[in-house]
Amino acid sequence: MNTYALLLRGINVGGKNKLPMAGLKAFLEELGCSRVATYIASGNAVLACDQPAEQVQALIEAGLPGRFPLDSELVKALVLRREQLQAVVERRPAGFGEQPETYHYDAIFLMGIDAAEAMRVFDPRPGVDRVWAGEGVIYSERLSAQRSRSRLTKIIGTPAYQSMTIRNWNTTTRLLEMLLALDPGEG
Repeated sequence: MNTYALLLRGINVGGKNKLPMAGLKAFLEELGCSRVATYIASGNAVLACDQPAEQVQALIEAGLPGRFPLDSELVKALVLRREQLQAVVERRPAGFGEQPETYHYDAIFLMGIDAAEAMRVFDPRPGVDRVWAGEGVIYSERLSAQRSRSRLTKIIGTPAYQSMTIRNWNTTTRLLEMLLALDPGEG
């Protein structure tokens, strides 16, 4: 049995593409997944499934718009193995996530785009924003006291943004904890 973290892009944002987490859980169970647990209402789940990640992702992306009133152009699924999510957390830049009273931290997960291409759309404001490329992720740090001056939101209007889904660092690490509870492996 494979265990995965699921990150959905484009749901429950600004009152659009509403997807109740109880409905998502039931949908995933109907696909044959088990031990499904969702986390907050932004399209996060952990689950166990026999199918490979690519197949689970394809089933989710194909089935969600038929089951729920969603704009299929906006909705994408990213299915990560425990090892992949664990690598995102373990390979973060030095000090990243360690000063939550001073900085806002985000993991920007990439979906079908490489980090070098994704990095081209970022224009960090000196003294406010910093970004680092990782494997399948961009790490973003914003000075909390200056967050209204951040340039992170400028990525939203770019074509590359359609291939990204953002999770704050607390959500990212919580999903890893949930996934490790399902599949401790060597973690």
